[in-house]
Amino acid sequence: MLTADHGMATPVSRRPASPSLALATVCLSGTLEDKLAAAAAAGFDGIEIYEDDLIVSSWSPSRIRQECADLGLSIHLYQPFRDFEAVPPEALEANLRRAERKFDVLEHLGTRTLAVCSTTSMSALDDDDLAAEQLHTLAGRAARRGLRIAYEGLAWGRFVNTVEHAWRIVRLAGHPALGLCLDSFHLFARGDDPAWIRAVPGAKVFHLQLADAPRLNMDVLEWSEHHRLFPGQGVFDLTGFVGHVLATGYDGPLSIEVYNDVCRQADPRHVAVDAMRSLLSLEETLGPVAARERIQPAGLPPAPPLDGHVFTELAVDEISGPNVARALAALGFTHTGRHRSKPVQLWSQAKARILLNFAPQRTVPPGTAAVCALAVESADPAGSARRAERLLAPVLPRARRVEEAELNSVAAPDGTAVFFCRTGGDDNWLDDFAPTGRTAPGEGLLTGTDHVSLTESVDDFDQAALFYRSVLGLQATQTTTLPAPFGLIQSRAATDPAHHVRISLNTAPLRRGDWSPAVPSPQHVAFTTDDAIAAAKAMRALGAPLLTIPDNYYDDLDARLALPRELLTEMRRHSILYDRDQHGEYLHFYTEMLGARIFFEVVQRVGEYSGYGAANSAAVRMAAHRRRRLTTLREPSALAGGDHDYSLAHLTALSLSPPELVSAAADAGYRYVGLRMTRVTPHEPHHPLATDPALMRATKVRLAATGIEVLDIELARIAPDDDPADFLRFLEAGAELGARHVITQLPDPDFARKTDRFARLCELAGPLGLTVDLEFPSWTQTPDLAGAVRVLRAARQPNAGILVDLIHFARSGSRVADLRDLPPEWFRFAHVCDAPAAAPATQEEIIHAARFERLFPGEGGIDVHGILGALPPGIPYALEIPRATLVAQVGAKEHARLAITAARRHLDAVARRAGPTEAA
Repeated sequence: MLTADHGMATPVSRRPASPSLALATVCLSGTLEDKLAAAAAAGFDGIEIYEDDLIVSSWSPSRIRQECADLGLSIHLYQPFRDFEAVPPEALEANLRRAERKFDVLEHLGTRTLAVCSTTSMSALDDDDLAAEQLHTLAGRAARRGLRIAYEGLAWGRFVNTVEHAWRIVRLAGHPALGLCLDSFHLFARGDDPAWIRAVPGAKVFHLQLADAPRLNMDVLEWSEHHRLFPGQGVFDLTGFVGHVLATGYDGPLSIEVYNDVCRQADPRHVAVDAMRSLLSLEETLGPVAARERIQPAGLPPAPPLDGHVFTELAVDEISGPNVARALAALGFTHTGRHRSKPVQLWSQAKARILLNFAPQRTVPPGTAAVCALAVESADPAGSARRAERLLAPVLPRARRVEEAELNSVAAPDGTAVFFCRTGGDDNWLDDFAPTGRTAPGEGLLTGTDHVSLTESVDDFDQAALFYRSVLGLQATQTTTLPAPFGLIQSRAATDPAHHVRISLNTAPLRRGDWSPAVPSPQHVAFTTDDAIAAAKAMRALGAPLLTIPDNYYDDLDARLALPRELLTEMRRHSILYDRDQHGEYLHFYTEMLGARIFFEVVQRVGEYSGYGAANSAAVRMAAHRRRRLTTLREPSALAGGDHDYSLAHLTALSLSPPELVSAAADAGYRYVGLRMTRVTPHEPHHPLATDPALMRATKVRLAATGIEVLDIELARIAPDDDPADFLRFLEAGAELGARHVITQLPDPDFARKTDRFARLCELAGPLGLTVDLEFPSWTQTPDLAGAVRVLRAARQPNAGILVDLIHFARSGSRVADLRDLPPEWFRFAHVCDAPAAAPATQEEIIHAARFERLFPGEGGIDVHGILGALPPGIPYALEIPRATLVAQVGAKEHARLAITAARRHLDAVARRAGPTEAA
């Protein structure tokens, strides 16, 4: 059931009777070599060569001609030739000389047609007769060399800025080698009616360029350069446009000319596939026009009817899986099956089904859950798969046993597997699951799956919409822009004509800086119910983690809609959101976030309501999820289910900058970080938060965005020549970051001096709300617990404390019994790790092991439980586990995740089994 790596799909084979499909090289990123290979791989018959692509290429025009021939590509057009017509005589001579040189290029390329754009030059004259006369001259020179000129009216042309005006110029010139280059963008951008094109003889349409676009109110040149889309992705009626052009008798290629900020940076192979997919879909929509018989895409089956969502598959692991399973049970689902050959669970309730896939996932961050597959009920699964393959969707290989169902699946652009199923019959996919003996209630709280909502990157958003619309035969809505707490959100939905299958796509169109929501790329599955209020009551009683919506939302709802008091009261009580339109009503509620980015929604559609909630519902939900996320982080061990919060000490991942450390902590499930703000050794990375405003700002942004807090800062290491006052900016920076504790060491043999300086440091830190916690590495002049206790008793400072680091405690020979006799308020957190029971032989080896070779809790011989059990209950555990070899193998972020996973397994599990007393 898992998504597999996929390559490029097989190009479409076409009947000779079909018109050539072409792609302009300007659509693609890369060098000309990259672009030609991508166009050929996607199955295009021909290309338009953009002049700049040729200029920067190391290939000569003759070499380009040969390479195209080897790839099976015809060169249909060379473009653009700019600012030619309606110029004074001296400029005309220069333009004709320039044109002759370009004719040389065309001859070497082996193409006949040069696209000439209407002038934008400030030296041009507003004179149609002059423009026609000069274009006639140009066409005459082209004709003597067997070439022709396709005149294109740019929507931003200085004088000729409509297609109709361009046609008037061509007619006035009256030369057989002069015709039109029709670009759909220029026509629709000016709001022109394409029906007039039927009056143009097909022989005078030399070339046809297709582009779609969203409806935007902006400068037309800016619109064209940054916002062109492939057919079907925007609002232009390209079906009607192409129908009108073909009705003229035009028999040239259908060519795509699209450029935007995404295409110009994306992998050209993927963009070329999108272009081909859009053209094939466009051909399918042309309808019964006279030219329809000439356009028959070879082997493109119609989209079989769909009859609903069969299942949604979530990739989970040992951390996220149990959390999601508990939520499903509280929503009324039952674990009804186990896959016979894969680590996949089937959870069912009526026709709502969720698969939990516990197999390792390369593409899913550990500790999270993510949608990895979705399945739709198809009247003809094999036909759906054939259509998907002909539309260049990569077919996914799937390992299965002989007795298991043969499921057809393809990969969506983001890697999500899409399965085509037919439940029941001889090859029923449900038979692949061994029953657990538990039965799903026939009349449960939920009845099925309403829709699946996915978040795409802005680069993949239009591509994904095109995929689901064309491959599944869905009808896509126009993109809507919604306000949200963290910037604008763009949303677009697609559904089949009967509204049995709904897929919602979302993206953040612009992201600047590191500030972002705590939940990256959220996904959710929406289930249907016949009674949202009754379902919410029952699910809350079962312990479902339902999301709480603030009262302000209901006050506003009352003001806007004047709902019946009883209904509003019930919705407020159960955090149910509401929308209505002229067709019906929509009641829906959400769960909290599960597995970092997944949540569930329950919806009740009343009447013929077909939307997805009011415009503000996404913002309300996002703010509520954010609020709950921050609350959860502040609840003791809410994420781990244990007895302690965890902090990621900087030494565990010292190669990470403070903002990166915060992100790593958030991703792995820590509540806190400890930041190393001073350099202890000359060879370690230095993160000068106290003196680098940009680093401070970036760190604060990541803290605010993730909800992670700073537990401690280090290291105030006071040697004999150090003055505590020199640490004031260090302390102020810690307070600015919200730190609670300062780690200090006292490598000073003079007891009176170091005690006095420790007390002065405490006095400086106190007004800033910081405690000063003395650490006692065995190689310093404060080498053990007894030495630290002497300093604290002599300093007599209320904010003084002791930091127990397990490896230092063990190597110093300190005793657990002595810990129990000390004031509990001295111990605010602990540094947790493990190490071999036997200490290294030399001090140098002890230092090296402490800095580079610590072990995860439970892997060594330190009395981890004994030491921690002697400390006050509930204090945070800061995982300080530098492990250079492992970090080199898996990276610092993965090492941080492995550290907390091992700590939870060894510490929290034992605490839960033993209870507080035994664990101590």
